[in-house]
Amino acid sequence: MEYDDIDKNEMMEQRKLKIQQYLESKEYIPMKRKDICTMLSVPKEDRQYFEQIVNELLEEGKAVETKKGKLMSPKALNMEQGTFLAHSKGFGFVEREQGEDIFIPANQINGAMHKDKVLYRINRKEEYGKRAEGEIVKILKRGNIKIVGTFEQCKGFGFVLPDNKRVTKDIFISKENSMGAVTGHKVVAEITVYGDETKNPEGEIIEILGHINDPGVDILSIIREYDLPVDFPEDVYKQIENLEMEVLQKDREGREDFTGYKTVTIDGEDAKDLDDAISLDILENGNFLLGVHIADVSHYVRENTPLDKEAYKRGTSVYLVDRVIPMLPHKLSNGICSLNPHEDRLALSCIMEINHKAEVVNHRVVKSVIHSDKRMTYTAVREVLEEKTPALLEEYADFVDMLENMNRLRILLAEKRKKRGSVNFDLPESKIILDENGKPIDIKPYERSIATNMIEEFMLICNEIIAEDFFWQEVPFLFRSHEIPDEQKLQKMEDFIRNFGYHLKGSKDDIHPKAIQQMLLKAEGKDEERIITRVVLRSMKQARYTAENGGHFGLAAKYYCHFTSPIRRYPDLQIHRIIKWILDGQMTEKKQKSLNKVMPDVAKQCSMRERTAEDAERATDDLKKAEYMADKIGMEYEGIISSLTSWGIYVELPNTVEGMVPLQSLEDDFYIYDEENMIIYGEHSNKKYMLGQKVNIIVTKVDIELKNIDFVFCEQ
Repeated sequence: MEYDDIDKNEMMEQRKLKIQQYLESKEYIPMKRKDICTMLSVPKEDRQYFEQIVNELLEEGKAVETKKGKLMSPKALNMEQGTFLAHSKGFGFVEREQGEDIFIPANQINGAMHKDKVLYRINRKEEYGKRAEGEIVKILKRGNIKIVGTFEQCKGFGFVLPDNKRVTKDIFISKENSMGAVTGHKVVAEITVYGDETKNPEGEIIEILGHINDPGVDILSIIREYDLPVDFPEDVYKQIENLEMEVLQKDREGREDFTGYKTVTIDGEDAKDLDDAISLDILENGNFLLGVHIADVSHYVRENTPLDKEAYKRGTSVYLVDRVIPMLPHKLSNGICSLNPHEDRLALSCIMEINHKAEVVNHRVVKSVIHSDKRMTYTAVREVLEEKTPALLEEYADFVDMLENMNRLRILLAEKRKKRGSVNFDLPESKIILDENGKPIDIKPYERSIATNMIEEFMLICNEIIAEDFFWQEVPFLFRSHEIPDEQKLQKMEDFIRNFGYHLKGSKDDIHPKAIQQMLLKAEGKDEERIITRVVLRSMKQARYTAENGGHFGLAAKYYCHFTSPIRRYPDLQIHRIIKWILDGQMTEKKQKSLNKVMPDVAKQCSMRERTAEDAERATDDLKKAEYMADKIGMEYEGIISSLTSWGIYVELPNTVEGMVPLQSLEDDFYIYDEENMIIYGEHSNKKYMLGQKVNIIVTKVDIELKNIDFVFCEQ
């Protein structure tokens, strides 16, 4: 990001804001452009700028021009902006920045496609548990320019059948725009004409990914669908061409030397980008001296360089089922930035003195040089602490005391978090094992242990301390905010959990995370635990990056940020830069002003890229889960009902695979979906299916391309 440049368009933006505010003011009476010019005393020589500003406001959906040529604010016409999310059955929803999604019937879509930014009007407000309904008024910005799908050849032309079934129309491809693709090819098509209700979109093939059955093409299709950048631009490789792979003497200047501290990294077996290292000493007063040492990536990724621009564009590393798409090239992420064992590395260290009440009584943040003495794994640390495995006790002999002290500190920190009401959502996560051809051969739960929890606790306390420190310094910053859940969603959640005999303490308009935590603790170890945890999660808002401190509801933390993973997350890298500018006395008034200006955009970009990464990761997991179940047709499993809809009952198996029992497959009665009470019941038998219920199913159908798995209930 370029922070010190003065925006050349600042004057135009100020004028645009002035006109927008005028249109939104209570005093404003709808009028035509020339009348507004008169009212605002726009000089004749500025009329062309005025027209440009008005056209921009119209394009951005911040103003509407009526059939009579009068300008009005969207709000005055009961219109809002949002993102259209299409459904494969033809209807859709508008996702709002705040509040529940708006249902859009198929006949009110008006040419909008999935992920289009739209201006919509609410025609019916939410009532009696029914979702609000609306219509699309205008398409502001197209969400899909490129479509990934399967090519189907016809005589003289072809069609691309989109992989994403939310894109409900096939893309027409003329012969001259087909690149020679044949039936069965996975392709990327660029839309050239968007069509309308009666005419299909038209496009041209810009890339042939391979045949649908070729190994790796399935994951590559998802990578293209989510527009994940794989290769780094040439100027990035050129920038790091002569990068030294050892810490230079000049780079050590002005840093504290921690190379004599006993320091370790603890990560998963297959981790290659080691962001964080830990040191721990016991002080004479009995307090813990915890050092959280984070790779100083910002030393190598300087602002506004090709490397920085590409990292900002990516926002995060993406962890797909068969590969990692890194935010930074491997030369940095696995090399000079990674805190590899027995090598000196540059770091930003947060040194915290923590007493036996788990209070951080003192801390400091410094630029440092560290030397990791051992690269440990979660599995080995767990075995040392819990099982006392003789071979590992011998291998880790020099570190056993430190690990024991780390575990003591872990318990204190976890207990303190628990007391203040921090919520732990322990839903099972899966690790999908693939063979050399990318075929799934097993699905295992990720191991959660005292070792993973230990690093988690150390990172949490570090992130909190950093956020609080720099909040009170009143400097531009990036926070990780998690807002209080909507009262309406909380009410729906409580209506559901009441069926299991649970309730939330306190009022819905001032809920405390401790109330949710206590309710989840009551469900711990019981059959319904997983489903209640899932329902609670669905009622929560998504955490996001913000330029203002919003606190973290789920963690019951007043201050929170992401500081500990700058190799794989841009917000952490951005925070490191800010901290170093402050430490080095370079946070000038000018820099602070320019940072304040760009920080909301940085937060928005990082949040958006995080969502895209999560969606892509989920898509590859769903694909491989479907592929794993493809040869299990006819097999019987026990599962729990995880979701209910008007078209089917979703069942989750112990290995985290989810499939659907279509309502039409229940032939013993006519079944009705009661959304308010979250049950499906038989009209005559009154037989009920509800969330969390244990059921036995048989796998009947798997559609790998659609990532769908169908079940039927076993005969009772």
